[in-house]
Amino acid sequence: MQTLKKFIRYYGPYKTVFFLDLICATLISLVDLAYPQILRTLTATLFTRDGNAILKALPPIALLLLIMYAAQSLCKYYVSYQGHMMGANMERDMRQQLFDHYEKLSFSYYDQNNSGQMMSKLVSDLFDISEFAHHGPENLFISLVKIVGSFVFLFLINWRLAIVLALLVLCMIFFSVRQNRRMQETFMENRKKIGDVNASLQDTLAGIRVVQSFANEDVERHKFEKSNHAFLLSKNDNYRCMGNFQGGNTFFQGLMYLVTLVYGGYLIASGLMEPADLAMYALYIGIFISPIQILVELTEMMQKGLSGFKRFVSVMETAPEILDAPNARPLEQVKGTVCYDHVSFHYSDDDTPVLSDVSFQIEAGKSVALVGPSGSGKTTICSLLPRFYDVTGGKVTIDGKDVRDLTLKSLRSQIGIVQQEVYLFCGSIRENIAYGKPEASMEEIVSAAKKANIHDFIESLPDGYDTYVGERGARLSGGQKQRIAIARVFLKNPPVLILDEATSALDNESEHWIQMSLDALAKNRTTITIAHRLSTIRGADEILVVAENGIAERGNHQELMEKNGIYAHYYHMTS
Repeated sequence: MQTLKKFIRYYGPYKTVFFLDLICATLISLVDLAYPQILRTLTATLFTRDGNAILKALPPIALLLLIMYAAQSLCKYYVSYQGHMMGANMERDMRQQLFDHYEKLSFSYYDQNNSGQMMSKLVSDLFDISEFAHHGPENLFISLVKIVGSFVFLFLINWRLAIVLALLVLCMIFFSVRQNRRMQETFMENRKKIGDVNASLQDTLAGIRVVQSFANEDVERHKFEKSNHAFLLSKNDNYRCMGNFQGGNTFFQGLMYLVTLVYGGYLIASGLMEPADLAMYALYIGIFISPIQILVELTEMMQKGLSGFKRFVSVMETAPEILDAPNARPLEQVKGTVCYDHVSFHYSDDDTPVLSDVSFQIEAGKSVALVGPSGSGKTTICSLLPRFYDVTGGKVTIDGKDVRDLTLKSLRSQIGIVQQEVYLFCGSIRENIAYGKPEASMEEIVSAAKKANIHDFIESLPDGYDTYVGERGARLSGGQKQRIAIARVFLKNPPVLILDEATSALDNESEHWIQMSLDALAKNRTTITIAHRLSTIRGADEILVVAENGIAERGNHQELMEKNGIYAHYYHMTS
């Protein structure tokens, strides 16, 4: 019931369409109910009179029926068109809400969840929700009107036969409720398994170059076959339940015809029912059973829709770990002094310390480089500044302001990040550079490209800045992608810069050009650099050697070399 209450809220913006849809559904049902009664009345009255009277009455009867069925046709059009559009609008609203919520969720959520599962919730789950949103209330309402209406007429024709049928319906309801519980479990399992299929597909396609370079197509084929077959097995359980459900209900519907014929025959033989009434009874039994069949199908649709909606709600009720504080204020007029004050950190699902009591300060416009072994916490230190994660002890400040007291949008708009793994969006080079400032003019984009030493290369391409980069920038080299990413940050023009091993994956020539671009980018900006190649950070104002127990050494290049400690050891290893 709680799930249904949450679901009903999404009808709010479309309540006018919703109620008109139900009114039209009612009229459709009433016309279907009216025909057998009109036929029964005419059979008992008009059709017993002479031919002239019958012929005289037929035109107005025909006109009445024409008006009824024309109205029914218009109502059916409205239900089919506007009703479906209502469901589609609700689907769009939910999909937009889910996407917006995905964007708010913290890095920790993405660390723990698969993007294929998330896509499944965004696409296939919401389609079934849309179908249920439209057909659910409408079919339920039509069915109830027809069942109640036809049952009333069945009682009016012969209450003895109607009571026996009512007992059969109660048995049918009891059977359906029991089967429903099992069906709900199997539909939820279907959701998880198709999510696994999407996850396997997304993982393989995203890494297709690695797959083919290792000639591991058979490995990936086996992985996909495993998840695909698991989905088939869940479908098998699901369809077995559906078969039991629909087969059982079909049997009960057959019993209704059997009881009508046998018990009706007994009532006729006993003088308690007219033969003509039994024929009319058969008509109403058809009207009575038709909505029952619709309800059986609706049950399947409801289980699909609600199982998808439960998965939707589970994401929507996942609170982002990183949020603006109630009194958060925007970060303005940034000078760029950054301070880590006794900072400690561990992940929310693991109490193992990643950072313990880390303290250092970067004056505005100065540069600090972080070096150390993998896993020592260098990237984590950088991630705490834009609040990709929140500290669990101490604080991080910009210009003396705790980053947790600032609005996320204003904080992150003042920080530029260039990472080792560059992500380019599917689109043109121009669109990817403009990502740093969506409203930028073409002159600003070109200027940023020149500063990043990528303009001449772009101009040499047949389509220039409108060249399509391919998925994740697949049509460009690593160095070219890196320079486009640098141009993106040039365009953003932030006062604080984070360089996360931005040249470690490049060849020497590319590194040379990229380092020139990075040096130009870092000029007069507060810069934190994570370095793999120590030769690139010799000019840093301060170098911090990060070890498992915190900052082991600090100083400039010359000072650390004179200490002949950890830094000097790393430098001699890499030089």
